[in-house]
Amino acid sequence: MGKKTIKINKTTTNNLITYGMVIAAFVIVQVLVASGHVSSLMKGLLVPLCIYVIMAVSLNLTVGILGELSLGHAGFMCVGAFASSFFSVCMKDTMPAGFRFFLAILIGALAAAVFGIIVGIPVLRLRGDYLAIVTLAFGEIIKNIVNVIYLGRDGNGFHISVKNAMALNMAEDGKLIINGAQGITGTPNNSTFIIGIILTLITLFIVLNLINSRSGRAIMAIRDNRIAAESVGINITKYKLMAFTVSASLAGIAGVLYAHNLSTLTATQKNFGYNQSIMILVFVVLGGIGNIRGSIIAAVVLTLLPELLRGLSDYRMLIYAIVLIVMMLFNWSPSIIAFRKRHSLKQLIFKKEAE
Repeated sequence: MGKKTIKINKTTTNNLITYGMVIAAFVIVQVLVASGHVSSLMKGLLVPLCIYVIMAVSLNLTVGILGELSLGHAGFMCVGAFASSFFSVCMKDTMPAGFRFFLAILIGALAAAVFGIIVGIPVLRLRGDYLAIVTLAFGEIIKNIVNVIYLGRDGNGFHISVKNAMALNMAEDGKLIINGAQGITGTPNNSTFIIGIILTLITLFIVLNLINSRSGRAIMAIRDNRIAAESVGINITKYKLMAFTVSASLAGIAGVLYAHNLSTLTATQKNFGYNQSIMILVFVVLGGIGNIRGSIIAAVVLTLLPELLRGLSDYRMLIYAIVLIVMMLFNWSPSIIAFRKRHSLKQLIFKKEAE
């Protein structure tokens, strides 16, 4: 009996390398934490790292794979965060913590997906700068709507107002859940690094499988040549909306992680505003548009770098800016790209075989 050889194609190999990279990073961090080599400050960054990786990978689906510029990604994160936080606070005393958090993740993802469909149907008819402006406006609108909502619950049910907390007219046993600009207080702290890594792997699994599926090839065909894709019968609206909705849903999952990592959740310019969306876009661009593995590395490096350079307070932002420039040159300079191709591991192997 001859031995059977199992051949793994290039796509599967690349995907396994990406999963392996995330799992290896998790194992290394766990070993460092167990041995006491990780400071409390760095421990506090572990969950945010997972959040930013999920955000970068999900935005790359819209920007890199679909080829549309979205500047409202933080808005979908905000929807997922507040929807899941509201559910968790309401169900705090009625459900086991693990099951409640699982449902909160589903609710956050579903709420963000619904908003993705609502925004995507009219917005995806636009292209280029117009699409970027409208998605940017959506992110700002969501943040401002959340800041004027007052919502409470008493024996008679839920009460909502956009005026102030007194306008809710609740009974004495009433509890204020969303307090306008002060947000939601008392969200259970269920987010952990392990859960973050699991959700990161799930995000990678969804995105990588979508990219390499028939639907993914249709999405990339639309990106490369819309008219040619339409001429061969590809439903442009369907596939664009699919990519946009999946991207929004994954941003909602990142929002769930974010909400359950804080005691008080507020919608400010810093966490759900324009700057947050731009920062996620920077991760995508520096990691390489369409390069999922690059998005992961860029998100991790650019999140950790300011904290690692905190000791060099006078030069911290200067070094950060230099790293941004170097990464941009490394990824996008034609001469460096040509040099990397000439001296890649694959080329070196081919040279040795030829000799």
